[in-house]
Amino acid sequence: MVIPTTQDIARIAAIGDPVERNRQITLCYHDLAQVLAERTGGKANWCSFATWASRQAGQTIRKEDLAHTLQAELGLHSRQAAEQALQNLVKTAGQLGASLGARGLMTLFWKVYDPQAAFERSSAAVAAGNLKVFAEIAHHFARFYAEILPAGGTDPERIARFADELRPGEPPDGQGRLRSAFLHYCQALSETDDQAQTELLLLANLEIGLHEQTRLQPQIVEALAAPVAPPEALAANLLNLLKPGLGWWAAAGLLVLRLTGRLKPFERAVEALLAVVRLDVQWIVTRTMMTLDLPGHPRLRLGEDLPVPIPLALSQIHNPDLLALLAQIDPTPNSTAQSGAALWGSLPERIHFIADLFRCFELSPELHAPLPAAETGLS
Repeated sequence: MVIPTTQDIARIAAIGDPVERNRQITLCYHDLAQVLAERTGGKANWCSFATWASRQAGQTIRKEDLAHTLQAELGLHSRQAAEQALQNLVKTAGQLGASLGARGLMTLFWKVYDPQAAFERSSAAVAAGNLKVFAEIAHHFARFYAEILPAGGTDPERIARFADELRPGEPPDGQGRLRSAFLHYCQALSETDDQAQTELLLLANLEIGLHEQTRLQPQIVEALAAPVAPPEALAANLLNLLKPGLGWWAAAGLLVLRLTGRLKPFERAVEALLAVVRLDVQWIVTRTMMTLDLPGHPRLRLGEDLPVPIPLALSQIHNPDLLALLAQIDPTPNSTAQSGAALWGSLPERIHFIADLFRCFELSPELHAPLPAAETGLS
């Protein structure tokens, strides 16, 4: 096995194409995961989960024709509301002198809304987060393997030098959680009791997860909000496109319409149609961004409670540090109840889901399955 180095991490992080960079990040996480898994009896480490999360992020980075999907599926989940909103828009546009029918108005609406640009913004935010986490955390995993593994994780001087390069303090600026996590990985490497090792690995994984998710908060919020257009700007831009159909109102007439309040019905109709679009955008984003495919398991929906039980080996926790951390981030102890994150942009809800995810799949050997050949560049 070729162990990724810090030079490899820097090379991948410098790739300009976000799609190719994501592909190589995913492959690198997979290689990093195998190194520690081979030394801990196949148990999961943070890179085991990062592999599949990065692969999932790739769908958003590639956009997977999300704009076309949105246009094709508008109203699919709220057909009556969509039809009513569109008819109201046709009616109010007609009152302003526009002669376009429903199809023509929707053509202009999509031109103004520009769903492709909206999903480009989501893609860019996810790609930025993917890179941000990889450049930091994968770098320290590569350091850990180069500096700590040769001594089996037991050389105090090596461990001290490694830890000294991690900034003290809490995230997003401090790296105290990372420092603690790698120290717990050191303990896990030399731990002979299987139960104790499993709990140490889970503790380390969660510490990195908390650091990662805190650091990612701005990019996650941006990615979720990116497809939603401001209604005022949308109505104004749509009016500009409709001006040729408004006859002599095209210039001074529009100002008169606005001052007399006659534009209000049109603006309300635009906002009502945008509300339908928002619902469908959220559904599509939830389906594509807020799911996770782990090998050997049904697709997980991040907004729903985990459909698998906590494994028996982790049903009761003994490690005091792990217990203390779980008390902070898991409001439903020893249960996957309420694990679904209704608001993925909420850090507490997100880390609750991740805590249960890591705990439920800690002992799943499928996490170390090979990536599909088509994604490795070897097919």
